[in-house]
Amino acid sequence: MNPPNAVPTDTRARYVMIGGFLGAGKTTSISALARHLVAQDRRVGLITNDQAGGLVDTRLLRSQGFVTEEIAGGCFCCRFNTLMEAAGKLTHANAPDVFIAEPVGSCTDLVATVTYPLRRLYGDAFTIAPLSVLVDPIRAMRLFGLAPGGSFSSKVAYIFKKQLEEADIIVLSKSDLVTPNQEHSLRDVLARNFPRAKLQSISVRKGEGLEEWFQLLSDSEHPTGTLMALDYDVYAAGEAQLGWMNATVQTVGGAEFNANAMIQAIAVGIQNRLRTAGAEIAHLKLTFTPDDALAGEIASVNCVRSDSLPEPGMELESLTRGGQVIVNLRAEADPQFLLQCLNAELTALPTAFLGIQFRLEHEEHFRPGRPEPTHREGQPATTAGSACCTPEARARSIAAGAPCC
Repeated sequence: MNPPNAVPTDTRARYVMIGGFLGAGKTTSISALARHLVAQDRRVGLITNDQAGGLVDTRLLRSQGFVTEEIAGGCFCCRFNTLMEAAGKLTHANAPDVFIAEPVGSCTDLVATVTYPLRRLYGDAFTIAPLSVLVDPIRAMRLFGLAPGGSFSSKVAYIFKKQLEEADIIVLSKSDLVTPNQEHSLRDVLARNFPRAKLQSISVRKGEGLEEWFQLLSDSEHPTGTLMALDYDVYAAGEAQLGWMNATVQTVGGAEFNANAMIQAIAVGIQNRLRTAGAEIAHLKLTFTPDDALAGEIASVNCVRSDSLPEPGMELESLTRGGQVIVNLRAEADPQFLLQCLNAELTALPTAFLGIQFRLEHEEHFRPGRPEPTHREGQPATTAGSACCTPEARARSIAAGAPCC
């Protein structure tokens, strides 16, 4: 992250990990950081992470031209060796100066299970940036009692707050969504509860606060200190209350249609079904890639709360005759119900979109199992086969070529 013409003082690659709860805006912010680095003539490698395969984030980042590796079937903490293998693949592909890693949005304890082991085992290869944890300000205001609206149960909220506790930098993403008074109240609460962290507000949409945040990532190293206490029983119970559903759907037949409108309709339909059932959405993301897509041609939709309108992201400029839809849905609900919501929308949509049909090609729906890290500072490594996901989900992942842990 030095200026392009500066003489480097350290030949090691920079490792930047950007955490935050589901729907916090990590992928959008990582994309902005990567573009900033590329503009400085830095080589960048991205690593995405999910409990299941078929990740929207990976599709979006690759569509923007970034070299990206995806780790599926478990979080970074449970798949630390795979994280290092992904870094090796990126090194072989384009020898990045900077690696940017996006962990699973329901994951915490990253310092003890990723940062410290990385420093201890691979300190000769990497310098490590401070841990940034992104926060959706509306979600945070509701969780801390500053605003009304849907929120999560106490065990899920425990994970949210533990993510903030271990942060070196708490980043209020989407700051354009709140008033100055609301932001001031939220920053006050965060400063009182998490006094160790620096607070930074950004808006990728408006381009505000980004340079200051990027500079923080450039100028300092991750500090050493006392590790965060974490009750793994509560952590595991919180993850187990979240339903997870990833699906790949192929459109079949029909006349030309507007894919932007189609994925928006799917997102709104799923959201309405979950809201009617009283289930809180953590994150719902969809992409559509035309069968004859050129590089970078993709449409996307994003929804981060049960009462927020799904927002279009990238859009296609012309009609299409077919392509592939990827759906990632995380909500505090039964995962079987998440799949039922998707299937109901796929059944209802052909009438509105000129008779096109949908073929569900792949799906995984499950509740994440107990996280058991490969390494945890001060504790011995766990054995292979740790329970990052349920046995059923692990079997599906193995069949898909992305085994858990």
